[in-house]
Amino acid sequence: MNPPNASDTGSPVLTGLAPIVSPATVVLILGSFPGVRSLELQQYYAHPQNQFWKILQAVWPHHPLPMGADSYPEKKKWLLERGLGVWDVYAACEREGSLDSAIRAPVANDIAGLHLPRLAAIAHNGGESFKHARHTRTLGVPVYQLPSTSPANASWSFERKLEAWRKVFDAHHLL
Repeated sequence: MNPPNASDTGSPVLTGLAPIVSPATVVLILGSFPGVRSLELQQYYAHPQNQFWKILQAVWPHHPLPMGADSYPEKKKWLLERGLGVWDVYAACEREGSLDSAIRAPVANDIAGLHLPRLAAIAHNGGESFKHARHTRTLGVPVYQLPSTSPANASWSFERKLEAWRKVFDAHHLL
């Protein structure tokens, strides 16, 4: 018999994180599903090699990003102050490890159900998330595929990723 958190295949059934959004969210950044470290800490992009927070700090260098072990509540506030929101396309899935390629039996989040009155764009953080672009396009805002900030995306340099991310934020007057 499988434990309560395992599927019939024996893979762990995982539940994602709550969205970080507000009525002032202009750009919603959608990942695929949190990695192991993010789920352990209940924090988006918690793996130390993920470049998400580093890229955002480079986009807004004059607004220091809170750092430190207990800074996550301040990081969430910092995101919202920039007009950003963060969530994932999957609410739950089966997966061993952190790789998107290992995701099985995903359950999609209800992105339209967020009701974000100022939403001007959706930015997918990587290819797995972007597979859901056809669903997010129904929200009537531009949809972008950004290079993944994951350490698994080593083919893009930090500078190249930063340039792509900056262009989206600039296009929506967040810089």
